Amino acid sequence: MFASNPFAEISASVPPALMQAYVVLMVVLVVAGTLFDVVHKGSARYFFENWRRSKGKGARSLGGGELVSIAVKTGVVDVLTSGEFCNPRRRIAHLLGMYGFVIYVVTTAILIFGYPTTATPAPGIVPLLWWIGGLMICVGGYWFWFFIRVDVAAEGNSPFRVVRADLFILSMLASATLGLIWAVAGGGTGVLFGLYVIATTVLFGGVPWSKFAHMFFKPAAAFEKRISKADGTAENLPTQTRDDPEQQKRHSMELLQDAPMDMGLGIKREAPRHY
Repeated sequence: MFASNPFAEISASVPPALMQAYVVLMVVLVVAGTLFDVVHKGSARYFFENWRRSKGKGARSLGGGELVSIAVKTGVVDVLTSGEFCNPRRRIAHLLGMYGFVIYVVTTAILIFGYPTTATPAPGIVPLLWWIGGLMICVGGYWFWFFIRVDVAAEGNSPFRVVRADLFILSMLASATLGLIWAVAGGGTGVLFGLYVIATTVLFGGVPWSKFAHMFFKPAAAFEKRISKADGTAENLPTQTRDDPEQQKRHSMELLQDAPMDMGLGIKREAPRHY
């Protein structure tokens, strides 16, 4: 089962060209949805205008080599290892979902375009990676949904409470879960396959209404944040060097002007589970 291509099994009922056209359509929907999101929210305009305004406020200018170093650090720390997450459980769940999704999508495209029929059997590693990617999505996604979400873990809300912002995670979980169940059931073009296609269409077609596009915005935001720290603008926020007299004066409360750096960290001694 783990070495067979579930998409090749339905090539007798669904023409490979139709499956390939569906994948292309999903890519087009993601691109169009992301562009619509950029225009509708004005995120790209805000990013470039904010960068332009902050250029003249920096305490120092950055050279080309330093910019390349910051870009590499952003890619490795913020993108590839999700270094912005302080909570290790949330970070692991995010990495499982992120890499699982990438593996799941790439192997799906390889199986549909490269080995669309049983006449061209796929190497065993490709279907196996498809299964691993789907399982990684399920493990990371369900772990996050039921045990790590702030409104569930800290605020005591029901894990079955759903809002529009949950469209991305829920449609991704539905696509992976139904896809795996469909493959376990032997494939075919029955009800499970129809539900799998619907969930996948919602995932890639619902970009304007979900958080799908944030995976493209987050690297740019992380890069801008590192630039602002390096050139001294710090997004016009106080830095963490409260022992610096100039930084102490920026605080409006007298208590914080002379407070030690570790003041208030006692809140991190226990998880916020007081609901």
